[in-house]
Amino acid sequence: MCKREVDEEDLVIGTERVDVRPNILEKGEDSIMPEDERVEGQRAMMEAQDAGIRAKLKRFENKFLIMSGKGGVGKSTIAAYLAVSLARKGHQVGLMDADLHGPSIPRLLGLKGNIVSSGAGRKGIPLRFLPNMQVMSIESLLAEKDTATIWRGPLKIGVIRQFISEIDWHTADYLIIDCPPGTGDEPLTVAQVIPDTKAIIVTTPQEISLADVRKSISFCHQVNMEILGLIENMSGLRCPHCGETIDLFKTDGGAVTAKKAGLNLLGSLPLEPEIVTEGDRGSIAWMDKEGLPYTRSFNQIVDRVADLTKRSGTGG
Repeated sequence: MCKREVDEEDLVIGTERVDVRPNILEKGEDSIMPEDERVEGQRAMMEAQDAGIRAKLKRFENKFLIMSGKGGVGKSTIAAYLAVSLARKGHQVGLMDADLHGPSIPRLLGLKGNIVSSGAGRKGIPLRFLPNMQVMSIESLLAEKDTATIWRGPLKIGVIRQFISEIDWHTADYLIIDCPPGTGDEPLTVAQVIPDTKAIIVTTPQEISLADVRKSISFCHQVNMEILGLIENMSGLRCPHCGETIDLFKTDGGAVTAKKAGLNLLGSLPLEPEIVTEGDRGSIAWMDKEGLPYTRSFNQIVDRVADLTKRSGTGG
C-alpha cells in the first residue's frame, strides 16, 4: 500500500484512534473466536449502531441531500453556502460532507481544525463554523489534507453511518448533506440510513449535465426519496465590459427539466468569478454584497427552500 493512502483500518480523531471499519470486531493475538460468535458480535454491534443512528436522526428536523448526476456543477459550493445562509438566518444547522473521495467543504469555508474526541463517550466533535453551525468532513480527520482516500463500498458505507452515530451532533433545524456526483454508494447509503431525507438536485443548463440529472431523478423515485427541487447553476455569465449575459452552457435547461418532471425549480445562479475567488480563499464575504447578482439569486433560493420547508410542516 502506498504510504500516503488512508489506512483502511482506522483514522485518528484527536488523540484517540477510532475504528472506521464497518462491522469488523477489533482483533488481537488472543481474540480469535469461533465464526458463530464473531457473526453474533457483528450483529450486536450493528444493532447498537442502528439504535445510535435512530437516536441521532431525531435531533434533526429537516434533512436535505445535495446531489447531482454530473460532477463539476457546483454541488458542494451550494451545499456549503446553503448551510451557512440558513445558519445566518438564525437556524441551528449541521453540514455533513459525505463526499469521501473529494471532500471540499472545509476548504470552501476556510475551516482549518481537526475533529477531536469528546471526553464522554468518545464521540467526535464536529468543527464549528458559526456558533449555530456544525461541520463534519473526512478531510478534518486526515493528518495530511491531500491524502487520497482509496476505499471500497463497504468501508464508505460504514464511515457514513459513523458520521451520524459516532459524532456529537447538536439538535438542529437542518442537516445538509453533500454527496459526490452520481447514484452510487454514498447517496444510496444516505437514502437507506436517513429515510426522510429530501433531495436538492444541482445541474448546469446544458444537455450533457441534464442527461445525468434525469438519472438522479430516477434514483430518487426508486429509493422513495422526495425531491425538494432543482437548482440550475452556472446559468449565464455577465460580461464585465458590456453587461450583456453570455450563455456559456446554454440556458433554461434546468427549468425545462423541472417542468417536465413536475418538480420545483428552486432558482438559477449565474456564473460569478468573485464566487470562485472567494471559494478558493475560504471566504463568504460575497454574502454581504447585496448588489452582486449571485448574492440576490442565492438568497432567493434560500428563501424558497425555507418556504417549502414551512409549507411541508417541518420548518425550524
